[in-house]
Amino acid sequence: MQLPFPLADEPDEISAEKGRKLFAGQTDFLKGVVAMSGLPPSDRLEVCFAGRSNVGKSSLINALTGRKGLARASNTPGRTQEINFFTVNDDHYLVDLPGYGFANAPLAVVEKWQRLLKQYLSGRQNLRRAFVLIDARHGIKAVDEEIMSLLDSSAVTFQCVLTKTDKVKAQDRENVLKQVREKLAKHPAAFPELILTSSEKGDGIPTLRSTIASLI
Repeated sequence: MQLPFPLADEPDEISAEKGRKLFAGQTDFLKGVVAMSGLPPSDRLEVCFAGRSNVGKSSLINALTGRKGLARASNTPGRTQEINFFTVNDDHYLVDLPGYGFANAPLAVVEKWQRLLKQYLSGRQNLRRAFVLIDARHGIKAVDEEIMSLLDSSAVTFQCVLTKTDKVKAQDRENVLKQVREKLAKHPAAFPELILTSSEKGDGIPTLRSTIASLI
């Protein structure tokens, strides 16, 4: 019997090449947005990335695009409260949502971020998929489930991408995968495949690239 939420297969040669070509061109930072009025026109397809602070989101985006300093990680979790837009070959948007689950941000800042996120997710018609990043060392936490429930209610399909898999022993990884699958079963918007990645080792990057290429 096939497990629910199986691991995504490695792409075949054609799919891998499409993914490589998509990110082989120019990827540039466009703007950081702090209010809905600042969103760029929804005139092209986009995907977005969400994850807890320190989940390795900036490192993954940099590995994905092959641009080491494209997405900048803050030394202070939760400091960057902007939706960052990047252009991919001037044809698509890659969107970096602010890290969530930060402990030190003022309540007013958190509430403002939550409002902006809800507005973005519910009102962005050109958004094809959200990728929710989960630290492979820790699995899904309560704050991750909050964002997943928001994606459910916004009818936005999301796919879980596990990060830092190179830092987890095989047995521990299986335990985390079991927990992730059990949690995802409760979320109707969850896409039924998992992608395992390591930004440091490059593991899973071709799979993620080809997945995005198939969407946009």
